[in-house]
Amino acid sequence: MKLENEKVILRPIEKQDATRILEYRGDKIANAYQGWIPKNLEEVETFIEKNPTDFNQPESWFQLMILEKATGNLVGDIGVHFFGEENLQVEFGITLAKASQGKALASESLNLLINYLFKDLKKHRIMASLDPRNIASEKLMQRFGFRKEAHFVKSYYQNGTWTDDVVFAILNEEWK
Repeated sequence: MKLENEKVILRPIEKQDATRILEYRGDKIANAYQGWIPKNLEEVETFIEKNPTDFNQPESWFQLMILEKATGNLVGDIGVHFFGEENLQVEFGITLAKASQGKALASESLNLLINYLFKDLKKHRIMASLDPRNIASEKLMQRFGFRKEAHFVKSYYQNGTWTDDVVFAILNEEWK
């Protein structure tokens, strides 16, 4: 499975991505709102090995890598969670390397993925769960027309502390 447009390429995670993933995911400051900050290369390699071989498998998380098309550089990733017995709902989480933020790569990547999920895979609902302190991600969800559906107070234990969790979602029929 590979998706691309003028600016980005989305493809499955590969073994050779491990070092680069550790570089940008290991940045505790840039990834303060992320649930997974790897400590070493072995942890990343184990993570890669656990990725399913097929996209769109019920009750699985599938990791897509974001490559900047102009340079071919790996600049981030999107975790895609297929859930529910009917396999018609999806959750995602996106991470971009700090140096790649502010270049519309997250927007380009999500637009590509959401179009594919709704138009090709006929998903019913897509959601994202985020820390409300992550203002940039909240604004991104709003730009894409996601509605804020819930705000759970101190419901998520992350990096040694209880944090709030905000859920955004959009239905297929609401997508442009």
